[in-house]
Amino acid sequence: MSTIDVPEVDRRTLPLYEAGSVEVPYVIDGMDEAINRNTFWEEHSHPTHELIWNTRGASSLTVGSRTWTITPAVGLWIPAGVRHTAWTPAGTWYRTAMFSVQTTTPIADEPVAVDVTDLLRLLLDRLAEPGLDDASRSKTEAMVLDILAPAPHELVLRIPEAELLIPIVRSLEADVRDGRTLEEWSTQLGVSARTITRQFQSETGLGFSRWLAAARIQRAIVLLTDGESIDEIAAAVGFRSASAFGTAFRRVTGTSPGRFRAQ
Repeated sequence: MSTIDVPEVDRRTLPLYEAGSVEVPYVIDGMDEAINRNTFWEEHSHPTHELIWNTRGASSLTVGSRTWTITPAVGLWIPAGVRHTAWTPAGTWYRTAMFSVQTTTPIADEPVAVDVTDLLRLLLDRLAEPGLDDASRSKTEAMVLDILAPAPHELVLRIPEAELLIPIVRSLEADVRDGRTLEEWSTQLGVSARTITRQFQSETGLGFSRWLAAARIQRAIVLLTDGESIDEIAAAVGFRSASAFGTAFRRVTGTSPGRFRAQ
């Protein structure tokens, strides 16, 4: 979850394109940008498929009710024509690779996470080298397409939209450390704990506690890329101990906080 109503936000507008509506003269082409100010990208879409990841920092991208966290280790594949918004905090250095619809078979028909391995990163770096001859470019592009695949774990959070759950979502957007329990929210909202649980399960696929942990882990990932200590991060996102934080982190990401930071 990213809060965008803060001072000093650069809001950018890009066009809405249908998939394949612009024929491009490449198989894979890329760009990168170091972001100096908090930046929110209004809803847009591309005529090409897109792979986005970061060289530095953590950012987020939203499609409908789903928000993915993007890091140097975990990128996101966005099929051509899919409308999305994005949030890049100051200090983020993002990279994108655009894939021609005409010459590329998509790895998925909807957004999916991609592990940005050392090999994939090296191949994409090679495509950015000036003066790369046509034969070398074709071989490198073929290797990229050969190893590109959905990741086994996604840093994605579904944001519930039910009116009943809006107070919970807004409270955690304001302060992810909010420690109110399911029972306390039940009393405050005037409904049973079972009703809240059913609503979370229906909209997000997770119960209240698992959803809350996932929301906190998304926020923690940003702090991990900023270099904060694990104990400090655990406290900053509302976990009572580093041990509890580590357990929740492994459940969401498939790895420990320390290993995730080292990737």
